[in-house]
Amino acid sequence: MHRRDLLIALAAMTAAPLGLSGCTPAEPLAVGIHPWPGYEPLYLARAFGWLPDGFRLREGDNAGDSLAGLRRGELDGAALTLDEVLVARSEGIPLTVVAVCDDSVGADMVLARPGITALRELAGRRIAVEQTAVGNLVLSQFLAAAGLARDDLEVIDMAPNEQLAAWQAGEIGAAITYEPTASRLLREGAVRLFDSSQFPVVILDVLAVRRDRLSWRGGAVSALVAGHFRGLDHLRVNPQDAMRRIGAWRGLGFEEVRASYAGLELPGRAGNRDYFGPQGDLARAARLLNEVMVANGQLARPDALEALTMERFLPDVGDVA
Repeated sequence: MHRRDLLIALAAMTAAPLGLSGCTPAEPLAVGIHPWPGYEPLYLARAFGWLPDGFRLREGDNAGDSLAGLRRGELDGAALTLDEVLVARSEGIPLTVVAVCDDSVGADMVLARPGITALRELAGRRIAVEQTAVGNLVLSQFLAAAGLARDDLEVIDMAPNEQLAAWQAGEIGAAITYEPTASRLLREGAVRLFDSSQFPVVILDVLAVRRDRLSWRGGAVSALVAGHFRGLDHLRVNPQDAMRRIGAWRGLGFEEVRASYAGLELPGRAGNRDYFGPQGDLARAARLLNEVMVANGQLARPDALEALTMERFLPDVGDVA
């Protein structure tokens, strides 16, 4: 561990213990995860035994489960959106991004009831949206495109895994959502009105770990990141096998799984290195999210972005297992 990282870790442990007392070097690396196409390479890596010994994925229904596990000190890291990382850091959880899983270029979307064809037609309707920074970001971009104000709709706080039941019960007229819920709503006849392709390189899914636990977990983190890329290699080289496995896990057909990747960019080893650095897209997205989240009251103050990323756990571009 570099001297700067050690000082940061010691400061974090003093200021915010967050359940450190139960951790020992012998305990497995615990990483929170939930269903999302960009995280499937990790599920594939687990299925093929490509993750390191002494490692476990802690599965939840949504990102809120992972954030709760981090708050309780039960997790050493999680697969999260970048905005969720900023929220955790604002609460004293010293997360640092070690890899970028995907960039949403259409995968986060606004779906509406059949017959609704124009954005403004959602005025007065009940719209379900998870009250996260990403949910609010998509909502704010949608409202701007539609020329509507937030008060023109009835906004219902609802996680994507709860939206299908509400849709089938007729409780909502639209939803801001993502996979695998998006495919399930499209099966029900939902119409896509708007998506993140209209504001790319903002919604990034990442792997983030706690800096204060890296002193005895660095090797496991490197192996975890390598496992992600190995799973991604399988998805690219053998998509038939990978997508059939994913479909079985998520209750989706092969074509639905393939369609779920249409709105994502999945950076590999070289692409990841392009995201890191002071002028990379990761830093640019973080600066933009800082502005949006402070304006929306999701952050009390901007994140200083100190030690937000750690490039050293990325494998060399030529490393292919």
